[in-house]
Amino acid sequence: MSHQPNKPPALRLGDTVGVVATSATVEREYLERGVGVLASMGYRVKVSGHALDRTGIFAGSDRDRAHELNAFFADPAVKAIFGARGGYGCGRLLPLIDFAAIARKPKIFLGFSDATFLLNAIVDRAASVAFHGPMVAMDFAVGLTPRSIDHLARLLSGETRQFELEAREALHPGAGEGELIGGCLSVVVATLATPFAPRFDGRILFLEDTGEKAYRVDRMLVQLKHAGVFQRVAGVVFGAIRPVEGSAQERARIAGFVAEQTAGSCPVLFGIEAGHGTENLTLPLGVRAKIDCSRRSLMITEPAVS
Repeated sequence: MSHQPNKPPALRLGDTVGVVATSATVEREYLERGVGVLASMGYRVKVSGHALDRTGIFAGSDRDRAHELNAFFADPAVKAIFGARGGYGCGRLLPLIDFAAIARKPKIFLGFSDATFLLNAIVDRAASVAFHGPMVAMDFAVGLTPRSIDHLARLLSGETRQFELEAREALHPGAGEGELIGGCLSVVVATLATPFAPRFDGRILFLEDTGEKAYRVDRMLVQLKHAGVFQRVAGVVFGAIRPVEGSAQERARIAGFVAEQTAGSCPVLFGIEAGHGTENLTLPLGVRAKIDCSRRSLMITEPAVS
């Protein structure tokens, strides 16, 4: 099933970007550094009032974090919303988010990692494009490559209408096309059997993760396989999956498990520069994409903004 997604308005220089903390606690120093990078890119920045709150491991209560996100979507002065950081906590907010309001007035929402919960829910529940990409008090604060920053700015401004990313290897042959969904593997698996699981049928599934032991990656891939996901999608594209120790042995095990669990299902690419441990090039979710394993290519085939 395909639909024409709601596309948020393009982000212009001088527009206001709202920064909201939807997950774990945020360090002031990293937040300020990331905000400085956004300002240097030519955006005005409005940080949510509760961004530095601490409630246990979270950046404020669930209600406060959800309220801040809903308020930024409702605020006409805020033209785009960037997540402060990941960690853990977005899944708790899903029942509190006003997806109907987002559908009426779509807006750029950018994040990854734990924000995968929100990204796919925005695509499916608000029928809107969402953006898998760097976060303010993480990637922006510690340094993005010039290519990553340029790619982000051009994509959000609408200057980039189509683009192609090359994968390191094609694990299983073939080609396919469909809407792009996905994000952090452990978060996608955490949505299965809930009302917030993405629709998989006929779509291209992007997966990446970090800090996971090889056996845990295998367990999550087996769960997706048993749920029939790899048989239902038009293709799978992996970013990096960084092992918890970073050891060559764990890396090799993960690569073997990925190849094994996706075998015989659909076209599969491995190793695009998106997600943890990469340049984290921004991917628009909810737009049409093509996977071509003969060219080791993932191509975004339509503009992501209006």
